[in-house]
Amino acid sequence: MDFSKRGLLKALASASLLPAFSASAQAPQPSIKLALIEALSGAFANTGEAVFRNIVWAIERVNARGGVRLSDGSQRLLTLERYDNKGLVEEALSAFKAALDDGAQVILQGNSSAVAAALIDAVNKHNARQQADNERSPAKRVVFLNYSAVDPILTNEKCSPWHFRFDAHADMRMSALFELIKTERDVKSVYLIGQDYSFGQAVLREARKQLAAKRPDIRTAGDELHPLGRVKDFLPYASKIKASGADAVITGNWGNDLTLLVKACKEVGYEGRFYTFYGNALGTPAAIGDAGLGKVFAVADWLPNVPTPESQAFYRAFKARYPKPQDDYVHLRMQLMIELLANALNGVALNGVAASGAAIDMQALRERISRGSATLAGQTLRMRPEDGQAQQPLVVGVMEKLGSPGVQFDVEGSGYGFRVVRQITAAQAEVSHGCVMAARG
Repeated sequence: MDFSKRGLLKALASASLLPAFSASAQAPQPSIKLALIEALSGAFANTGEAVFRNIVWAIERVNARGGVRLSDGSQRLLTLERYDNKGLVEEALSAFKAALDDGAQVILQGNSSAVAAALIDAVNKHNARQQADNERSPAKRVVFLNYSAVDPILTNEKCSPWHFRFDAHADMRMSALFELIKTERDVKSVYLIGQDYSFGQAVLREARKQLAAKRPDIRTAGDELHPLGRVKDFLPYASKIKASGADAVITGNWGNDLTLLVKACKEVGYEGRFYTFYGNALGTPAAIGDAGLGKVFAVADWLPNVPTPESQAFYRAFKARYPKPQDDYVHLRMQLMIELLANALNGVALNGVAASGAAIDMQALRERISRGSATLAGQTLRMRPEDGQAQQPLVVGVMEKLGSPGVQFDVEGSGYGFRVVRQITAAQAEVSHGCVMAARG
């Protein structure tokens, strides 16, 4: 398959998958359309393409078992179309309009909290219009599934009944990291650095809060933000980090902003630790090399070296689907997201105009997602209906050489993997929320 063209996954509804339906199945029904709105070009194209592979694999799994069966007994496949937002809010809003014109019923996005915030507003306005015009367009409302945009505001002040987040937000991730940091007494000073937009600001804000609450003895050696996706040379930042004498760096950087930062710190000879949200993928382990052994930590919903047979089987299945080292980027939460969506679609009501072929009762689907759950690879995710925030276990891993104790799998063929050093239950990872859903419709 050519994964570079929009509309590629219409192929998933082709004759090659039709045998998955029972012999008694009715004539093929229109598919349920999902729209991926991501940066597929520009500085963060690698992250968008990596997400795309995850969603492809998840949808393939659902369709291979026959898709979903609605309340009238009809079976539907899921199809995915991709829309390039170039990492820009304006482009994302244009892509959203195009997806609506193409009949999308489910919006998928995550790589940028700024984009996610704009999409929440756009989805709210669109659905409000459709509700006001319900008799003529009963099936045109959409739900927004967010797999990575982790600014806490999205399920607090900006919460929406149509938006569901499947990743742990920044405060949850930082709390998990501090389950480790609070025990590392040799860390006496830290340097805080992040991307200058809503998510990066939220990460540093929570880092300051956690430091005050759990390690007030740690000195803050530096605290700064840098432009998102526009810094080509991180050497000046790396030099300041080294000169500060910080024992560790705390950062929420992702994509090239993380890879270039780590490379620059290695180049100037910085030997401190990195406590990261995303240090376990997209070139970062290879960039830091042996200098990161025992020093680079990452918090995640799941890591390949989670020590269970179910987890190992899941990762091997992904590697069989995407064997190239550069494609080694899998997130269990994205798979659970599509599984939860499929569970919610199974048996979902139609809105009384089934002859239209795709008239899912979107209000009913939204309610089913809000109380939904899914289990895969031994891990369960459940959605909290009060704010649309998924609840799931988290893990913290430390970078080690492939083959060392606890490191059965490496990252991107780099020879480095992440040994799990902390496992946090869903109950331990859960935090309170400030969502007032009634105020958002």
